[in-house]
Amino acid sequence: MLFLSRDGRFSFKTKSMRFFYLILINILFFSAKAQGPYAPPAGQPGTTAIYKDSSAFVAWATNCVVTRGWQNIADTTLGKTSVGTDADGTQKAGTNGVVSLGDGGFAILTFAGEIFNGPGYDFAVFENSFSDDFLELAFVEVSSDGVNFFRFPAHSLTQDTVQVDGFGTLDATNIHNLAGKYRAMYGTPFDLEDLNGIAGLDINHITHVKIIDVVGSIDSLYATYDSYGNKVNDPFPTPFASGGFDLDAVGVINFVPNSINEVTQKNIQLINSAATSKLFFSVKNNKNYSAFIANINGQIIQDNISINHDNNLIEIQNLPQGMYFITLRNQNENTTFKFLKL
Repeated sequence: MLFLSRDGRFSFKTKSMRFFYLILINILFFSAKAQGPYAPPAGQPGTTAIYKDSSAFVAWATNCVVTRGWQNIADTTLGKTSVGTDADGTQKAGTNGVVSLGDGGFAILTFAGEIFNGPGYDFAVFENSFSDDFLELAFVEVSSDGVNFFRFPAHSLTQDTVQVDGFGTLDATNIHNLAGKYRAMYGTPFDLEDLNGIAGLDINHITHVKIIDVVGSIDSLYATYDSYGNKVNDPFPTPFASGGFDLDAVGVINFVPNSINEVTQKNIQLINSAATSKLFFSVKNNKNYSAFIANINGQIIQDNISINHDNNLIEIQNLPQGMYFITLRNQNENTTFKFLKL
């Protein structure tokens, strides 16, 4: 029992309570000491983890090409990883198996459409960790032309003086913008806004996502570094056929499918497919069209819009940022375009 002594200090009536108190203080102290500045594991308040069944996901990678890395980059006699196939990196998380990238291995994924920089996170990467602290990490890069790739600014605050061994653990709150931060079935999300303004990258037309295994060694001969020059320390070595980052899937949140008509038709052309306040159409005939605008879920949000040769501007300044579809129709034809409201 806790009571107040004559000198004004708190004391304990029994040794067992005093012992319990000391244990509690130690737990609280070391927990606070381990807490980093970034989001905690899945299921905890403040996490950014997204479950695979979330309605936020509207598409998944449809093609994956893997370049395998070594089971142990410091001992290449073991050969490269072999678990999984390229196809295991596609489709919904948990549907296929996983493909193991190995030390420094990478996968390039494509989609049946394009990822764009919409509100919030734009896509998420899934790994198959069995716990919240056994984490195998990877860098993430994107491309809008399939040739030039640009890396998300990653940050690792894990100490780099003592090697995390092959079965060691990490604190997720010390990790930012590295795939593999969360356990299996929970995606690590990425926001294309982080790459806004980079020359050679169109963040509203992302066609390729590249996942690159973090080697994890703190030996300068093999180390990989975050965007701040820190060595990224994660479980090493993992000298198995399943070594390195185990890619499960990439789920897309802000997405435009390829199946919708692009921007050019014989009689109608949408000039500005990425607009801030107005859409401009070039109508190459004398026909009149009635148009409607739908959001990415198919809900009509503007209707009975008139389009013709003389009336070819549509005000969209009141639309929230995002991807939309506009359909122009008359007695003989329907034409659908996609456009991005910035």
